[in-house]
Amino acid sequence: MSRYAPTIHTDPADIAALEALLPQLKGQTQVELTLDDGSRLLGTVAVQPTVQQYRDADENEGSNGQLRLDDLDTPAQQHVLWLDRIRAVRSLPPIE
Repeated sequence: MSRYAPTIHTDPADIAALEALLPQLKGQTQVELTLDDGSRLLGTVAVQPTVQQYRDADENEGSNGQLRLDDLDTPAQQHVLWLDRIRAVRSLPPIE
C-alpha cells in the first residue's frame, strides 16, 4: 500500500531541511510551531516524526513526514501536520 502526500521533496537541500526539524520534535516535547501560512500551534509532540518516502498525485516518489501534535490547551484534540509546513519550532518550558 502506497502512502500519498500533497507535496513531496526530491531536492537534497529540501530533504535536509526536513531532517533538521527532527531533533527539535522529540516525543513528549512541548513546542510552539509556526506554519507556512503564518499560523501558530502550541502542543505536545506525541511521537518523534521521521522523514519517509511518499508519492504525490502524479505517482512521483519523494520525501516528507507527518507530525502528530496534541493540542496544549485541549490535549484530546490532535493536529496531524506535514513536516514541510513547519517554518519554525520553539521549545516551551515544561508545565509542572
